[in-house]
Amino acid sequence: MLAAILFDLDGTIVNTDPIHYRAWQEMLLNYSIEIDEKFYKSRISGGLNPEIVKNILPQLSAAEGQQFADEKEALFRKLAPDLKPLNGFSELLEWTETHQLKRALVTNAPRLNAEFMLEVLGIKEAFHTVVLADDCIAGKPDPAPYQVALNKLGITAEEAIALEDSPSGIRSAVGADIRTIGIASTHEPQVLQSVGAFMAIPDFTDLQLWTLLNSLIEPDLSAIAGTRYDEL
Repeated sequence: MLAAILFDLDGTIVNTDPIHYRAWQEMLLNYSIEIDEKFYKSRISGGLNPEIVKNILPQLSAAEGQQFADEKEALFRKLAPDLKPLNGFSELLEWTETHQLKRALVTNAPRLNAEFMLEVLGIKEAFHTVVLADDCIAGKPDPAPYQVALNKLGITAEEAIALEDSPSGIRSAVGADIRTIGIASTHEPQVLQSVGAFMAIPDFTDLQLWTLLNSLIEPDLSAIAGTRYDEL
């Protein structure tokens, strides 16, 4: 039976990639580096800032790289005052409340960004636990963040479903043995399925998602039908 849904944040609950893309473009222009969407998706999206900066700007010291990342995230927050969740997200939260499912947020977002987005979206109290990459031995694509979330919720991987938009996040959730649904807000569905998502949907209104979720929480009526009254 389904006991919890584990949510990524950027690109899953809210499509922030266009804003991150713009922020990275502006910051990297200071180093005469022009990037396009292909570059962003292949070398930035879903990654951790220290690794991204080290890969793109290897000449920076660790301290300089941290300063660059901090300035980039401050620019992101400046550019993102009016975030809206993906279609169907509010209904999904209500559904989890109705069926008493646990909810976790599992994100590579820096702490200030995560707090900012939860505040803007009005969902600070929506999750039973929040797991940041900073709190784990490694961030996504390592399975550690999802393993930490399972431990905090007190459930097994078989009792959870993860929702992720990036190849990095899907590898993390699948690496923790969690059934993972791809949210195709930033990457093509086939890309998400190629790295382990068993289903890819555009947003939370998709009928495939609701058919699946309801099948996981409704009792097996065929089994009940074959049970004698005095055994119920």
